[in-house]
Amino acid sequence: MKGRALDRDKENRLELAELIAEVVGTDGVVEPVAGLRMTRASEPTDRIHAVSLPSLCVIAQGVKEVYLGERLYRYDSEHYLLATIEVPLTGRVVEATPSRPYLALRLDIDPMLVGSVMVDASVLSTNGLGDVKAIVVSELHSGLLDSVVRLARVLQSSSEAGVLLPLIKREIVFRLLTGEQGSRLRHLPLQGGHSDRIAQAVKRLRKEYDRPLRVEALARELGMSPSGFHHHFKAVTDMSPLQYQKQIRLQEARQLMLGENLDASSAGYRVGYEDPSHFSRDYKRLFGTAPARDAERLRSLVAAD
Repeated sequence: MKGRALDRDKENRLELAELIAEVVGTDGVVEPVAGLRMTRASEPTDRIHAVSLPSLCVIAQGVKEVYLGERLYRYDSEHYLLATIEVPLTGRVVEATPSRPYLALRLDIDPMLVGSVMVDASVLSTNGLGDVKAIVVSELHSGLLDSVVRLARVLQSSSEAGVLLPLIKREIVFRLLTGEQGSRLRHLPLQGGHSDRIAQAVKRLRKEYDRPLRVEALARELGMSPSGFHHHFKAVTDMSPLQYQKQIRLQEARQLMLGENLDASSAGYRVGYEDPSHFSRDYKRLFGTAPARDAERLRSLVAAD
């Protein structure tokens, strides 16, 4: 029986890889429907800086590493990554070849859908008092893998997708809720507790990244002590509030230099830096090169595409 299950998992992974390869014919990212992204890479990639969203990430082929703060998360076709809070992170594909490319999908998770499934399935909520990591890697069990394969399969027919896609998404959320990491997902629709308050803080910092950070005032608004707020924020995001704000600022500045053609000083000022040298130093520490040189390199890559 166990051998049959292993064979079934192997068949599902092969089918998932074929389905993703059909959608993403060349290296890059395709979003066949809103909230579902599929990726292909024929060789290992450099680190890519991004901000995570609540989502499920599944690899059909290849290996990826994700860094949250200084913590490394590595996953492959036998594991999934679950993100539950918006955090700045970096990721890179570490195993991929032209003959065996990296193939993966990311499904965004709507907190309202999580709440609806919890009610329908009578899934008990947690009390919200514990810390919930922003991202976690866990074993991809057969039931969840089967649901993900059917999600990719149904995209082949637009008429079927319109009816079945919402149902399969609900099933995926149900399997996550009742699986090993269910407690990490149940906090999404909840109010109250440390995790919810940290989520509120993250939302505030994402929106007001260009304003001075006053940890004491923010902690007081959330009903927490400054030391307690700092402790729980780092427990969830693997970084301090100041480190979080700094990474958001630097990523936004990078987008401004690329999208609005701003110079480094102007971009730094727009995101809240008053000292250009301080901005340049932080930027180089995060991205590995000076802001002006990095912007020039990114513009040349865009022009080449």
